[in-house]
Amino acid sequence: MVKCSKIGVYYANGQWVFADGTEDKQLLSMGISSTEKAKGKEKTIAYSILKQHNVSQTMENLQLKFDAMASHDITFVGIVQTARASGVEKFPIPYVLTNCHNSLCAVGGTINEDDHVFGLSAAQKYGGIYVPPHIAVIHQYMREMQAGCGKMILGSDSHTRYGALGTMAIGEGGGELVKQLLCRTYDIAYPEVIAVSLTGKPAFGVGPQDVALAIIGAVFANGYVKNKVMEFVGEGISNLDMEYRNGIDVMTTETTCLSSVWCTDEKTKDYLKLHHREQEYKQFSPQNGAYYDGLIEVDLSKVKPMIALPMHPSNVYSIEELKANLEDILHITEMQCMDLTGKKAPALNLQSKVKNRELWVEQGVIAGCAGGLYPNISEVAQILAGSSCGCGEFALSVYPASQPVMMQLMKTGAIGTLMAAGATVRTAFCGPCFGAGDVPANGALSIRHTTRNFPSREGSKPSAGQLAGVALMDARSIAATSKNGGRLTAATELEGYEPKIPAYEFDDSSYQSRVYSGFGKPNSDMQLKFGPNIKDWPEQVPMADHLLMKISSFITDPVTTTDELIPSGETSSFRSNPLGLAEFTLSRKDPDYVARAKAVQQLENCRRNNDTACLQQQMEQIHTIQGCEDAKWSNINLVSSIYAVKPGDGSAREQAASCQRVLGAGANIVQEYATKRYRSNLINWGMVPFQIKGEPNFALDDFIFVPNIKQALEQNDLKQIPAYLLGKETVTPIILYVSPLTQDERLILLEGCLINFYKH
Repeated sequence: MVKCSKIGVYYANGQWVFADGTEDKQLLSMGISSTEKAKGKEKTIAYSILKQHNVSQTMENLQLKFDAMASHDITFVGIVQTARASGVEKFPIPYVLTNCHNSLCAVGGTINEDDHVFGLSAAQKYGGIYVPPHIAVIHQYMREMQAGCGKMILGSDSHTRYGALGTMAIGEGGGELVKQLLCRTYDIAYPEVIAVSLTGKPAFGVGPQDVALAIIGAVFANGYVKNKVMEFVGEGISNLDMEYRNGIDVMTTETTCLSSVWCTDEKTKDYLKLHHREQEYKQFSPQNGAYYDGLIEVDLSKVKPMIALPMHPSNVYSIEELKANLEDILHITEMQCMDLTGKKAPALNLQSKVKNRELWVEQGVIAGCAGGLYPNISEVAQILAGSSCGCGEFALSVYPASQPVMMQLMKTGAIGTLMAAGATVRTAFCGPCFGAGDVPANGALSIRHTTRNFPSREGSKPSAGQLAGVALMDARSIAATSKNGGRLTAATELEGYEPKIPAYEFDDSSYQSRVYSGFGKPNSDMQLKFGPNIKDWPEQVPMADHLLMKISSFITDPVTTTDELIPSGETSSFRSNPLGLAEFTLSRKDPDYVARAKAVQQLENCRRNNDTACLQQQMEQIHTIQGCEDAKWSNINLVSSIYAVKPGDGSAREQAASCQRVLGAGANIVQEYATKRYRSNLINWGMVPFQIKGEPNFALDDFIFVPNIKQALEQNDLKQIPAYLLGKETVTPIILYVSPLTQDERLILLEGCLINFYKH
């Protein structure tokens, strides 16, 4: 079904030639004289797009400028506030502000709608595009109105992916968007490019989520595409309609790749023409002799309906395999959930949902940029026509991804069919993807065609004794399960099923009537409208000569998600209030972290006021370190720090870093960073992204002293940074390191944060 090569490959005359030492002869026999990898890398689609957007003098270290950007209402207030503090005067490229995350305005009084009013005033003042609540989810709007062949788009949401439309899109933290607003660049080393070869044709009942989950299951754990570009090629692409491609593409985020791009064809052209943007079409395919750093082979005809059990999209099984081994697989999953949520949290009893050798679920949800697409919902309606979801506990919710999609579903009668079957149809909303909508009952299992099923993504609070689970599935199998009242059923089990989807007609009248399109028309006299919860970022101090860290959280989980670093769900209402949101930092993973961090912050305040009696032991130990005999408190920053094995998987939200920072953090120490975007967020908020090799010899509440950190950031290669564990009785050397930094990243760390960097 999915196979990954262990070596690089050439794409020659539609065939794959492996770089195993015999490739020269094979390529020459195909009429390809140059077998240099460097030349072959230049023949990929990704290379051509990256080159077009690179403003540096070399393709080894890219400095990229994007064609457009997008943010939603959890992130755009912070981005505009940062850009405002940094001196922005107008938006230099189309910047789309959507309101699809906090659009319910159901928690926290007026503060969600206050953010929306702020967003509209920002679009008017700086010349942006404002999409009001319930009109469209962020990525569907960008597909319909902004993505085009050869473009690059940057978004402050991790699922910023429009590769099926020939657009290389990247999800990043807010700091990287601010750089673009200030006409700076996105700096990154040239990424490796992995080919994804699609062959065959999916069976009826197998949808895009099934293909995506199969790929994620094959590549996430081994990091096969981490921080790389996935380039989709092969004859199988022609067997997929555009929204099917989009549904696969948006899920590439869960592989931890940097970006994605697909070959384009007449179907791509037809999609753009349908959306009034035929001029955005270009035919893309790799040139003969293109070299890729790896190959993922996917036989679409062999993909079966899949399910990603709690609590990660990579916890993948075919539904067939799960049903054949229910007790064993569910027991394993229960143990994995216990490891993730902690032994103090309630157990997720999945085996109790097995009755007469069948698995029963309590809820189905089809929503967002992955599930709410027109073909998905059309097929769901076809499967449910004349049926009932039942009058029991099971319930089905359907969220079309945009008003144009909703309008077409109304015209074809699909909405009425769904309602008649007992499904509830809602407006465009991302809430079920991050725990702010359709929260199931305690102990329930929800099946969802959404993007993630991390811990608490369904809205549960393990620390409060509330725990539910989410399994990711394709809309077609969710419909089949709904048809059977919640009994887990693969769509391929339906007899005589053959999808018949009415042609899609794009009607953008709702956009014309409600979307504020102000790009290129800034009104500098417009005043930003601030609600009482919208606060400025607190001041951050520059880097001192030396750094004294106190470990305020010690996390040994194999992977720590951004949802665990700063929970989603109802906490999203506080995203415009840095100090208010910081109170939730690690609240579901380490509830005592905030108090510990504040205690360190209080010590730092004492240091600034020359009240250092409580730190006398630490200074005495520092004076025993060679070269630090004359160190003074005036030259030392005292900060909190987190140790984690591999943090940062998941969302692009910068608050996973900024919340630590406003609580006085100055660095993290990790084995590995799960994503480039999380590491970038740390840097943009002035936190040194330390790494350590091997197991740490320190623990929670230990002090670690890093002498001459300022000098190291100014001059050194950072491959070996001397540090010292200040134990109760001894001082023990530690070696830390920092992976390569750009010159700007070094300066940002020295200045204390991105805002200071631009301000100065």
